[in-house]
Amino acid sequence: MERRAVLRLVGGAALWPHLAHADPRPHRIAFAHSGIAADSLTESGGPFWVRRFYETLRKLGDVEGGNLVVERFSAEGHSERFVPVVAEVVGRKPDVIVANLNDFVKTFMAATTSIPIVAITGDPIATGMVTSLARPGGNLTGVSINAGIEIYAKRLQLLREAVPSAAHIGHLLSGSWDNGGAALGEAAVRLGIPVTPFFMPVVNEAELGRTFADIAQQKIDGIVVDEGGSFLALRAMIVALAAKHRVPVIYPYRDYVDEGGLMAFAPDLGELAERMASDVHQIFNGTKAGDIPFYQPSKFQLLFNLKTAKAIGLDLSANLIARADEVIE
Repeated sequence: MERRAVLRLVGGAALWPHLAHADPRPHRIAFAHSGIAADSLTESGGPFWVRRFYETLRKLGDVEGGNLVVERFSAEGHSERFVPVVAEVVGRKPDVIVANLNDFVKTFMAATTSIPIVAITGDPIATGMVTSLARPGGNLTGVSINAGIEIYAKRLQLLREAVPSAAHIGHLLSGSWDNGGAALGEAAVRLGIPVTPFFMPVVNEAELGRTFADIAQQKIDGIVVDEGGSFLALRAMIVALAAKHRVPVIYPYRDYVDEGGLMAFAPDLGELAERMASDVHQIFNGTKAGDIPFYQPSKFQLLFNLKTAKAIGLDLSANLIARADEVIE
């Protein structure tokens, strides 16, 4: 045998142990959102927390187009689409499902007990998705956007401080679920102010316009908005409608305030996105989802947009502004 041929064989043999342990198959994520359009769930075009999710994965070595394949799905704000979307996702048999919203996540949990799910949800214990944050068990882990149902009472209290004359508050709810309604009701009793829920089973531009017209007709003095992804996807319109009807609103995320919303009491979604990416990476490396602690934020930020306050004729107290983590002028 020629010397070159021998060298090729020897060189190839040297690679065999490495090839035997290599996994040429890329990891596969199914990213499913209840409201944000599928084509917006990208590293370049999505909301900042979605971009942070992909950026963190990239830093961890999981790169879309390289060793990572991402398939994107959306219910586009329609709860009646949860079941067919979930069926499609589960049928694709991804390595990990990334999803949001309590009811959407619960639909996934009912559809599969084997595919790991990394979720961004409300309080996972209060909503019955897990019994322990430290050891969620089963195939679910993720992050929560609140630190317990008392967060709703805190938002109501802050809105009342911002609008001391408020006699009637509205609670804007996406989907058909009363997320935080009980806590808000208890806080309303303590503060002596009635709260009316406004349920939106379908969240779209037409329904938002109708709902805000109803809010104006009922002379609602302020609104608490829930954390639903369907609302977040249409935040620009919600902020515009609030300005049109000159109604003070407290939001669950800073994205709304950046868009021109009045105020927010919000977790750091960037931090939560980083945690989700870390969870996904751990699962890729063999950790069971149920063994990864479910993370709840411990710090929330109070933010105000003074330009918006002035535009709707609201004079925020110096004491309230002094307590803010950030003021946009």
